Amino acid sequence: MAAKSAKETEERELTLEENFDLLEEVTERLQSDDLPLEEAFENYKKGMDLIKKCSEQIDMVEKEVLKLNSDMSVESM
Repeated sequence: MAAKSAKETEERELTLEENFDLLEEVTERLQSDDLPLEEAFENYKKGMDLIKKCSEQIDMVEKEVLKLNSDMSVESM
């Protein structure tokens, strides 16, 4: 049943918090001394992908906040 849950997670868009949690797990694995080079490289690629996703999500929220702020300033006048 855990595999189904993991598959469902892959099919839906992860939240920023979930991506940060995954990034933390990847970082911890990369800091492990006994990680084979090939696995370390795969984890590095996954981490970079997660960083990109987090950055995109933060940018999207920032744009929404700026839009809300500009909409409120127009209404205030």
